Amino acid sequence: MNPKFLLSHKMVGQEYHPLVIAEIGINHEGSVEKAERMVRDAHAAGCECVKFQCHVIEDEMIPNSVVPGNATESIWDIMSRCTLGEAEERGLKELTESLGMIYLSTPFSRAAADRLESMGVQAYKIGSGECNNYPLIRHIAAFGKPVILSTGMNNLDSIAPAVDILRAAGVPYALMHCTSLYPTPYDKVRLGALKEMAAAFPDAVLGLSDHSLGNWACYGAVPLGASILEKHFTSDMSWPGPDVPISITPDGLSDLIKGSAAIHAALGGSKEILAEEQVTIDFAYACVVAIRDIAAGEALSAENIWVKRPGTGEIKAVDYEKLLGKKALRAVAKNAQLAWADVERA
Repeated sequence: MNPKFLLSHKMVGQEYHPLVIAEIGINHEGSVEKAERMVRDAHAAGCECVKFQCHVIEDEMIPNSVVPGNATESIWDIMSRCTLGEAEERGLKELTESLGMIYLSTPFSRAAADRLESMGVQAYKIGSGECNNYPLIRHIAAFGKPVILSTGMNNLDSIAPAVDILRAAGVPYALMHCTSLYPTPYDKVRLGALKEMAAAFPDAVLGLSDHSLGNWACYGAVPLGASILEKHFTSDMSWPGPDVPISITPDGLSDLIKGSAAIHAALGGSKEILAEEQVTIDFAYACVVAIRDIAAGEALSAENIWVKRPGTGEIKAVDYEKLLGKKALRAVAKNAQLAWADVERA
């Protein structure tokens, strides 16, 4: 199978260069000004898609004091500070789309999904924490739009019911391999999971939502079938926020976009000689030449012929041994390239 689908105006799938998603998430810390700067900086870096998070706290969680592993305050306090209002989110969507980019947002509740639907989003990104939240996935799938589903903290068994829901709804979908550690040590990235997911869900577009430092894991994922690459993004590493330390900056985002496209372009093909290599063949190949004057009737040997550049002669180095012991049919001057007509054929 060759799964692919249209995400707004961008085709995603293995035959297309990877879609790089700059996850702004909550790196704005509740500041619309910061959020707008990150949208513009992502656009300037050549990014096709930015993603936010949509939080309607009262529908998402009960008051709690649970502290995420990458923070020093409770998830309730973080989201209370970082949540944007609907009008602010609409403004960010308008800005993003005015720049020709795709606007995505992750809903963390039914109310958040309904808000995004009322905003007219083109697709949905579902986070790893909701991968086994089958009621929410069913609710989102009912909108009939493409779904990108992250799969951190889940295995094939728990991913399968979510996939069944998406298939039953008939929506195009992508599965993002992910490790929910912040940052993810490289030996915990487990790119081999992409192969397992491809075998288990052959109709899924695959991607990597990466929390390791730098872009190396994303580069490694491209030859393994990742068609979507997601990284946390910030304009300024000095800004506060639990996800900032694992984010890439505009320079890193630009490198990821260019590098992943270059790796994708380099994939495939077969080991054959390209017509375009002829210009190099002409100087790089060696041909059989006379290393001293050769008289007509003289036997060819290592004493009078050898192989030298350029590759413009008729007899290439590969046929050198075939000439040894044969007679020259006519005189050959030193440094002249031998032709088959110069050598007896018997």
